[in-house]
Amino acid sequence: MTTQALVREFDVIVIGAGAVGENVADRVVQGGLTAVLVEAELVGGECSYWACIPSKALLRSGTALHGAQTVPGAAEAVTRTLDVAAVLKRRDYFTGNWQDDGQVKWVEDTGIELIRGHGWITGERSVEVAGLDGNSYGLKARHAVVLATGSTPTMPPIQGLADVQVWGTREATSAKEVPGRLAVVGGGVAGTELAQAFARLGSAVTLVARSGLLGSFPAEASKLVAAGLRADGVEIRLNTSTKAIHENDDGTFELTLDGQDTGGQDTGGQSTVTVDRILVSTGRHPALEGLGLESLGFTPPDGEALSLTTDSSGLVHGTPDGGPWLYAVGDAGGRNFFTHQGKYEARATGDAIAARAKGELRGAPEAWSRYAHTANEHAVPRVVFTDPELAAVGRTLEQAVKDGYNASSVELPIEVSGSSLRSDHYEGWAQLVIDEDRRVLLGATFAGPEVAELLHAATIAVVGEVPLERLWHAVPSFPTVSEVWLRLLEKYGL
Repeated sequence: MTTQALVREFDVIVIGAGAVGENVADRVVQGGLTAVLVEAELVGGECSYWACIPSKALLRSGTALHGAQTVPGAAEAVTRTLDVAAVLKRRDYFTGNWQDDGQVKWVEDTGIELIRGHGWITGERSVEVAGLDGNSYGLKARHAVVLATGSTPTMPPIQGLADVQVWGTREATSAKEVPGRLAVVGGGVAGTELAQAFARLGSAVTLVARSGLLGSFPAEASKLVAAGLRADGVEIRLNTSTKAIHENDDGTFELTLDGQDTGGQDTGGQSTVTVDRILVSTGRHPALEGLGLESLGFTPPDGEALSLTTDSSGLVHGTPDGGPWLYAVGDAGGRNFFTHQGKYEARATGDAIAARAKGELRGAPEAWSRYAHTANEHAVPRVVFTDPELAAVGRTLEQAVKDGYNASSVELPIEVSGSSLRSDHYEGWAQLVIDEDRRVLLGATFAGPEVAELLHAATIAVVGEVPLERLWHAVPSFPTVSEVWLRLLEKYGL
């Protein structure tokens, strides 16, 4: 039996208690407002339990082992295979065994109220919650309702897919056992990372990508990752469509493929692959279904997922009369599907809500102010935690030219004392994208073992618009891989 409680008022209602929702609520509370989080699953969200954290935990052991195997002296001292049970146990530790007690305590200690249940908008600043405790809760926001509901997998139109039980990224990152044969459908970040993780845990992995591998990165960088995967035994089928999926009587699965073979040659017809598990990782879209947005006049185009347009503070455009009150941040806002970028948006949005409540902010915020998501347009950092890693920030050369910049690039292999000392046969690649009119960086890409640690320096250079002539005076320590910065600037002509 459900009961309807009296409508309760808060300054801010946040639907979704993942990392993004937590940060919004934290900032508005710091700004002197009251906040409530509404969450139907685990507090901490996708990243903590099914995405960033468990996937990196699954990858790290293999990377550490491979790193030791590339250094004489260490190579002779290590075993050649991973302890699968120990890797999975370590993954379980980092997810808190899928218990959110610690996250809930943080929410309570921060002064944020938590309601467990499914929430949806019923009108201006109004939310109803179907509580997991069987009660119904009516909520009213004095200032803002924030959608921080994350994203959900986009399933491709593959014949037979709806009739079989496949893995999404959640099932893969929380797996209790390693399949003997695994097919990964999708050549993006998640598919590529998990393909390598399971290959190093003992699966025979076939990765199938409709186009290229990690196509949003420069081709030279992606090629290094493809070589790393192949060295781990992953069969890569690029420019290949998965036409159909069928479950066999023995519980195995058969994929019908149409495209190129592993060497990139056109097969001229279809082929099949038989596996024990299938992971489908073909992108995500904002999780906006069931939030009552239709009652506000938001409807998706025919056959498409609903999306929202926001300003630089996360304020949703097209909200009915009633002033600025509806916000969407993180994946729900549809700008960038990265946890770190969503948390950045959340901090700015929370500050903007508090400032508007106090009358300190009117209209759209100024670029690069504490209330604006300006970095979304210029300096989004992103890392692929494969071995070798890919790390990039800002624009590629193609993106810069498309955006109207007078852009050039400089690139070279990473061949410095630091990389040679790190491991034998180190292979890496680096690129800087330069605005020739202002002589500042528009973007940077690094590929190679552990290059993620180079990325924040590049992010600071892009955000700060550091002139190349001043960047020349940022001397890299010797002998580190960061010396590649010096070599890039030298090649540019400084």
